Amino acid sequence: MSASAILKLQKVGFTAEQVEALADFMDTQAASKADLERAASGLKADLAETKAELKAEIAEIRTELKVEIAETRTELKADIAAVRADVVGVKAELRLVENGLRAEMKQIEQRMVIKLGGMMIIAVGVLLTAIRYLPVHP
Repeated sequence: MSASAILKLQKVGFTAEQVEALADFMDTQAASKADLERAASGLKADLAETKAELKAEIAEIRTELKVEIAETRTELKADIAAVRADVVGVKAELRLVENGLRAEMKQIEQRMVIKLGGMMIIAVGVLLTAIRYLPVHP
């Protein structure tokens, strides 16, 4: 406690013992302006350090995210290329199946024409034979 503060307290009516007790209390319990300024500057330093650490962490996370995004894009491009190749392969297989079906249908058509033609020849032969054995009416 300053000397001027002690004089002021004594002028108001505090005894020397009361002023001394108050001074001891102030010295041990109360914070001075200098104490507060030291604490504030320490807090400012801590805040600046924390801010710098957070900025560094954010920069690191951004870098990691950029790398992950680039890797994901590369994987997606590879997957898309693989799917496109699969689609091309499936289209080629479908064309082969379609061509095979067309060939089988032509073969079936040819067999049916041959069988139907053979049946018609037999039917005409049976009719001609039946006509030959019919009795003739005068």
